[in-house]
Amino acid sequence: MSFAKEFKEFALKGNAFDLAVGVVIGAAFAKIVSSLVDDILMPPLGVLLGDHDFSNYFVTLSKGHYDTLAQAKAAGAATLNYGLFTNNVIAFLIVAFAVFLVVRYMNKMSRKPAEAVTPSLRDCPQCLSAIPIAATRCKYCGEVV
Repeated sequence: MSFAKEFKEFALKGNAFDLAVGVVIGAAFAKIVSSLVDDILMPPLGVLLGDHDFSNYFVTLSKGHYDTLAQAKAAGAATLNYGLFTNNVIAFLIVAFAVFLVVRYMNKMSRKPAEAVTPSLRDCPQCLSAIPIAATRCKYCGEVV
């Protein structure tokens, strides 16, 4: 089998194509979730927290004192950026919660009520084998049911 033919078979297989579609849809969905977090959820949260910005919370591991993280980075100082980490953790929790709400809503929208399933089999009282409901005799033990 030629390399080109093998690649074509791989690329057009259902799983690879489904994965590609999932990645594209995921990227588009990520923009929606980012907008939801940045434009809808963060402004009221910022007002409630008093416009705290943790990005300038850091510990300098090098000698010297810097007022901002930008100054420390410009000077080439080694820093432990716990404020940026805190911002990322908060952003992750907000995004995770927003995704949870969207998925929960989508699941509620797509759920269909369970259809009542009528049983087609019953147990033989003698041998407990599954037999059709309309049967008058068990095909396994011969019991009249």
